[in-house]
Parts: sequence; structure tokens; C-alpha cells
Amino acid sequence: MESAWKSSLKWITDYAGRENLWMIEVFFVVLATLIAAFVASRFVAKLNEKAKLTKNLWDDALVESVARPVKWYIWVMGLTYAATIVGQVSDSILFNSIPTIRHIGGIIIVTWFINGFISRSEKNLSSGEYLRKPMDKTTALALGKLLRISVIITAILIVLQSLGYSVSGVLAFGGIGGIAVGFAAKDLLANFFGGLMVYLDRPFSVGDWVRSPDKNIEGTVEEIGWRLTRIRTFDKRPLYVPNSTFTQISVENPSRMTNRRIYETVGIRYDDAAKMADIVAKVKEMLLAHPEIDTNNTLIVNFNGFASSSLDFFVYAFTKTTNWIEFHEIKQDVLLKIINIIEGEGAECAFPTSTLHVAEPLKINMQAESN
Repeated sequence: MESAWKSSLKWITDYAGRENLWMIEVFFVVLATLIAAFVASRFVAKLNEKAKLTKNLWDDALVESVARPVKWYIWVMGLTYAATIVGQVSDSILFNSIPTIRHIGGIIIVTWFINGFISRSEKNLSSGEYLRKPMDKTTALALGKLLRISVIITAILIVLQSLGYSVSGVLAFGGIGGIAVGFAAKDLLANFFGGLMVYLDRPFSVGDWVRSPDKNIEGTVEEIGWRLTRIRTFDKRPLYVPNSTFTQISVENPSRMTNRRIYETVGIRYDDAAKMADIVAKVKEMLLAHPEIDTNNTLIVNFNGFASSSLDFFVYAFTKTTNWIEFHEIKQDVLLKIINIIEGEGAECAFPTSTLHVAEPLKINMQAESN
């Protein structure tokens, strides 16, 4: 076998000439690179099929993120090696930078892979498909961004070091320049740290309904960025709020309420005063028996006051659901039942009326009328 390989190599050398042997080497290097990239692609595809059979967030993220970078890494290594072969027979100074290009290309591809792995892990950590108790989406997003920024900064410093720059000098320059940038971009930094406080304190998350009594802000949080938070208002308009705003205002988060409250005042006629006690008792009994009313919370039904045209009692209770649509269905059912109780007792709901009292009977002058 060895003799056959040597005779084949001798034949190729004699046929092409020793001065052109580098072309054959380049051809075989490119061919080997093509075959290696194809094999790696097929291997990763098989791994991906195996990974889909299990619900492990780490191996799924690893296989998905490595698919494209590994092919590019093989091509960069193969082509730069082929370029090195060409550089041995060429006088061009461009080929002297091939090792540096190979090194920088490897750093960029590895950075691409790591960032892809972080992004896919972030998505899997906040998905109920992989975890029984998924991580909060806002927390996963914040951790993912911090890790990606750290990886990118580290990669930039390594590339600068590879190009011959002193990393310590770059860091020193960055410290001095950071002071000037800080004064010039104080609003940008305020928004950055405002976003960081939102990530750390977590007053709201992506998908929460928020509103502020201090500003005209109300809607559903769609994205929390490092500078802006995008809120979709209820009329479907996007509202972009600088993150520094949230360090200066109060923010309500109705999405985190435990219950929704029913608080209504109902009035009956003064003529039905004798029926008030029975009405109040039956309304309270109805609420205690209602399957959607949370009886573990405060529940009050009491005669409340003498209004100008009615005797008022108030209803104070909490529903079990926090869903806005379901709440209104329950509230409607409760109010209709209250009307039925009032009418069942022979009473009526009051409405504004006026009674005119005349001190003396009217006297009609018949003679003046006849004239």
C-alpha cells in the first residue's frame, strides 16, 4: 500500500512538475476542507435529531448554536492553511498576515458560538417546555445581555492584543475616556442604570400590565432594553419610555394583583326602608355562596347612608380571578343577582326624585277666570 502511494505521488510530481506541486497541495487542502465541513454538518445534524428526542435545555442549546460556527471554523482553518501554502511560493507581503487572520477568525467564530449558546439558553430557561418552573423572562433576558456583552468585550480585547495593541494601554485610555464620555452621555448612562435597576428590582416583567399615576403611561410591557422600555398601550400604539423615567415615578403593576375588587353602592327608595335589613342580609348570603367570590378576603354588605333620593347600602368583595374580562362577567352576575333580590323583596332601586310641598291649598279665583 505504501509503495503504491509513493508511486502515485511520484507520478503526480513527474506529471505536474515539482515547481507546481503547491497547486496540488492547495487542491487537496481545499478538498479536505470541503469533505470535513460536509462531515461535520452531517454529524451536527444527527446530534440535533438525537437532542430533540430529549428535553434538556443545555444540549439543545449547545447543538443548535454549534451548527453554523463549526462549519465556518473548518473553512477558515482550511482556507488560511491553503493560503499559507500559496504564501511559501509567493513574494507578496499580504501572506505574512495569514496567521493573524486565522487567529482573529477563530476568535470571532468562537465568540459567535458562545453568544449563540447564551441566546438559546436564555430562551430555553424562560420556556415551560424545558423547565417545570421556568426562569422569569426578564431575569433571563438581563443575564443573557450581561453575558453577551462580557463575551464581546473580552473578544475585542483579545483581538486587539493579537493585533499588537497593549490591552493595559487600551484599558487605561478607556478609563480616561470614560470620564469624558460620562459627562457627554449622562442621559444615556442614566437610562442604562435605570434599565439595570429594572432588571434587579423587577417591578415589572415582559408581558405585565403596568401604569403610572405620575405619568400618562399604561399598557403591556413588550420589551425592556438597556435604554428604552417598549409598552404597548391598549389602543395598540407603541410607547417608548426611557428607563431613567422609572427611577423617578411610581409604577403600578395590576398584573400582580391577587384579586379584583367589587365595590358598588346601591340605593333603594325611602318607601322601602323597612325592607333594607332583609335585602342586606340576602345580598351578603348570596355573595358568601357565590363560587367566584373569595370569601377569605374582606366581604362587607352594609346599610351605608341616607342619600338625597335613596337609602344606600354598599357591597365590598373580591373575586378569585384577576383576569379583567372574567372579572366583569362575575361583577355583572353579582349586580344582576342584587337586582333580583331587591325586586324579590318587593322593593325598587331608587332614582333621583323631587317632592313639592305646598304650605296652603291653592285658591282659584273663578270670577277672574270667567272674566
